[in-house]
Amino acid sequence: FGDCCTTEVIGKGDEVTYSLRDVTKNSTLDAISQCRAGIPLSVVGQTISKHAEAAGFSICKEFIGHGIGQYFHGLPEVYHYYNNMGPILRPGMVFTIEPILMEGKDAMRILSDGWTAVAADSKRAAQFEHTIVITDGEPEILSPHR
Repeated sequence: FGDCCTTEVIGKGDEVTYSLRDVTKNSTLDAISQCRAGIPLSVVGQTISKHAEAAGFSICKEFIGHGIGQYFHGLPEVYHYYNNMGPILRPGMVFTIEPILMEGKDAMRILSDGWTAVAADSKRAAQFEHTIVITDGEPEILSPHR
C-alpha cells in the first residue's frame, strides 16, 4: 500500500494561493527530513507548526497521517500540529505525513456526498503528502511524486 497527494494551482493564483501551496509542501518536506531513528514522531507536528505559524496559516486537526503495514490506515497516528504524542521512530516504520494547511480557521466540514472535505469557513486549504520509511540513515520517500 501507499498514499500520496499534492496540491496544484489551476489557472492564475494570487500570492496567498501560491504561499499556501508552497508552505504546505515545504513544511511536509522539512518534517520528513527530521524523521530519523531514535527521534520522537512528534517532530512531524512540531516542524509543520513552525512553518504554518510563521506564514499565518492554521493546521487541520481533523485529518492525520497514518501508518501503513498489514493494513492501510494503521498505527502510528501522525499529528501535523504541535504535540508531544507518538512513539520513538525506528527503522522499518512506514507512515504518511500529509498536513492540510488552511488560510482561515482549522475547522473542516464534509459535503453531502459524504466524502469531499472543505474548509468550514470556505477559505482555501492545501495538502501535500508522502509515504516514507524510516531507515538507519535518511528517511526514504516512497511516493512517486517529488
